[in-house]
Amino acid sequence: MKVLLVNPNSTREMTDAIARTARALAGPGIEVMVVTARGTPPSIEGYADEARAVPAMLDAIVDAEARGAAAHVIACFDDPGLDAARAVANGPVVGLCEAALIAAGRVAKRFSVVTTLPRAVPIIEDLAGRYGCGRSLRRVHAADIPVLDLETDPTRVLPLIARKIRQAVEEDGAEAVVLGCAGMSAHLERLSRDAGVPVIDGVGFAIRMAAGLAGTGLMTSKTGAYALPRLKQPVSARTAPATLT
Repeated sequence: MKVLLVNPNSTREMTDAIARTARALAGPGIEVMVVTARGTPPSIEGYADEARAVPAMLDAIVDAEARGAAAHVIACFDDPGLDAARAVANGPVVGLCEAALIAAGRVAKRFSVVTTLPRAVPIIEDLAGRYGCGRSLRRVHAADIPVLDLETDPTRVLPLIARKIRQAVEEDGAEAVVLGCAGMSAHLERLSRDAGVPVIDGVGFAIRMAAGLAGTGLMTSKTGAYALPRLKQPVSARTAPATLT
């Protein structure tokens, strides 16, 4: 089974790092197709970057389905364009935040998220509400680091993330901690080492979740909200210019 892993940002190095995690955890019978979106921001940091990334991501999903992808994973913790992706895809589409929070809720009663920048905190809080986390999500912490520094300056930023993980355990009573950025996936082993609780990266779980949905024959509903977009003509192509009489 082919599962698409689409990175909505345009940084190929980040895609490669996420892909290594996905392929290592995908399991037998799952071929991970990897795409880096074109012409999008180098990293997704907030609502404006999300909006700029979505059109190219949707095109990548449509193209991947034409090449045999049975399911799709959006490899960004903001889950940008998730509903739009489901509207253009026939196969199931899974968001990284969605998968990670589901996993956390199955292994711990209380958990926290550690992400990159403060602007991501309200985005993740809103997603947690959408996904029904309720009181299980104790807090979203920001390490206050740019996303691309995970690739370019890991020696500096990983201790900052590890400190926030310890803070979540000690102050929040978190029984598990979720890594709130796809770029953290390459560093899961190091960040888990001294945590004392499960540290969850959503990449591997998202791939298996998407494959599991497709493997049981489930497809995205094409009635109502996720119906395929209608083909439309511009008004100018359908109506003649008005004339005065």
